[in-house]
Amino acid sequence: MTTAVIIVAVIVVLVALAAVAETTRRRRLKQQFGPEYERAVAEQNGRLRAEAELTSRQRRVSKLEIRPLDEAARARYTADWMAIQEHFVDSPEAAVAEAYDLVTKVMTERGYPTEDDEQVLSDLSVEHAQTVGHFRAAQEISRSSADGQAATEDLRQAFIHYRALFSDLLGVATATPTAPATAGTTSAPAPTDPDGVVVGTPGSDLPDSQR
Repeated sequence: MTTAVIIVAVIVVLVALAAVAETTRRRRLKQQFGPEYERAVAEQNGRLRAEAELTSRQRRVSKLEIRPLDEAARARYTADWMAIQEHFVDSPEAAVAEAYDLVTKVMTERGYPTEDDEQVLSDLSVEHAQTVGHFRAAQEISRSSADGQAATEDLRQAFIHYRALFSDLLGVATATPTAPATAGTTSAPAPTDPDGVVVGTPGSDLPDSQR
């Protein structure tokens, strides 16, 4: 009888430990992936499948050689971005395309594969969960632009979205942003994203640390 009680007690303890481990793992995934966690739950129709998917993303990215940019590269890319932003005034559509090209160039230098947009989103979500949604939104607008369905204001929003991820990839401290102006207009304040994150502007004051 005593042996049976001991066995039951051990089982209860093991179940409790497993529950604690599962709760801890879920909390860490939520903290790391932020809004992407709930998005994955919706896409996978369940938390267990979503968590398996997010864990798979972690494993994949851990095998990539993700590296920070050095100070010279950050300064160079920031200058490139400012030139593109000036180009937006006269050619919004071309500037948005250039912004996408520059963002992918930065991702490539940091070690992210960029051949497949969906895979890019998954990879970025591991370490850039707070801004990967901006890239997703910008891509949607860019597709509309390719179909001739994007208005100038839509292109402005796409540019702002690309800028958010660009700044995050560089590790640039953000300031109160302004949207790029178009010909005949003045710059307008940039909106916040659905999660209340204000999109920043790459500046010359670069931090010593890199995400």
